[in-house]
Amino acid sequence: MSLEIKTSNLEPLRHTYANIERRFGDKPATRYQEATYDAQATANFHYRPLWNPDKTLNDKNYTVIQMEDWYDLKDPRQFYYGAYVQNRARLQDTAEGNYKFFEKRDLIDNLNEDVIEAVTFSLLPLRHVEQTANLNFMYGAAYGYGTAITQACLYAGMDRLGMAQYLSRIGLLIDGNSSDSLAEAKGYWMDDEAWQGIRALCEHTLVIKDWFELFIAQSLVMDTFIHVVHYQHLDNWLVENGGRDVAMLTEFMQECFKDLTGWSNSVIKTVVSESDDNKAQCQQWLDKWQEKVVTAYRPLIEKMFDAEQTLMVLDDIQGQLAKRCKTTGLSVPSAA
Repeated sequence: MSLEIKTSNLEPLRHTYANIERRFGDKPATRYQEATYDAQATANFHYRPLWNPDKTLNDKNYTVIQMEDWYDLKDPRQFYYGAYVQNRARLQDTAEGNYKFFEKRDLIDNLNEDVIEAVTFSLLPLRHVEQTANLNFMYGAAYGYGTAITQACLYAGMDRLGMAQYLSRIGLLIDGNSSDSLAEAKGYWMDDEAWQGIRALCEHTLVIKDWFELFIAQSLVMDTFIHVVHYQHLDNWLVENGGRDVAMLTEFMQECFKDLTGWSNSVIKTVVSESDDNKAQCQQWLDKWQEKVVTAYRPLIEKMFDAEQTLMVLDDIQGQLAKRCKTTGLSVPSAA
């Protein structure tokens, strides 16, 4: 007696959802495609927003930017919820290890008074700026159009909230969990003349109505200043003045900024290349906000660094902003 085993191949009648098939054909879709494309509701709303009755809940006209297909603003990182959480969990594991090592080895004892004062004045108040960035990206998540951009804005907003929390933890590390350094940093934020331009700038961004103007202001202009001033030149100053160990506490911010820069450059480039009208509008916003941000940041830069370093910082900002502008297809703003 012999036993013969046969196998049969069952071909699925369909490989993906109908909306994905219309875009990409009848073939297996990626998890990002299934979680992103055409996921936003476009019809059958029960009511208009009471706070803005001339708009629908998901309305393209919350910005003057026009796109033939808003899902062209895809995320080059292919982040849907699961992929984003896994990626940031790895970054957080590294950050937690750094913070535990710093605390376990009592590395705070290696920091002199000048370094602690520089961290308290130049870095800790930045947590208020990061809270503003969180709100700005969440505004894009609320009023943007198409899941491709709104979910990415949501993730960016959560990144900025995480940065604000880690900055607070740096303060708690240097003051032995007394929160005295955070109170002192808040005093600088509220009362020190050097921070008032940035504080006013943050308040100004919170009342911008056009979500893509806010996207340009935050992700292209403000973030370039933040990264160059606080996470490059301040970091270099700390290394040269006995604060090298602080660098391990800002590694999470460094990695997130690199990630967010690539994503936002891609979004802006896609919008700019869509039409001449989009390009002209984005260029107008860029010129407007570059002037505002450099005016707001100059007093702080001048207080953080000496005259020679101040010029170096401003030149570096201009250079890095110019590099990003070239990537996105916009013209380089004139030097301040």
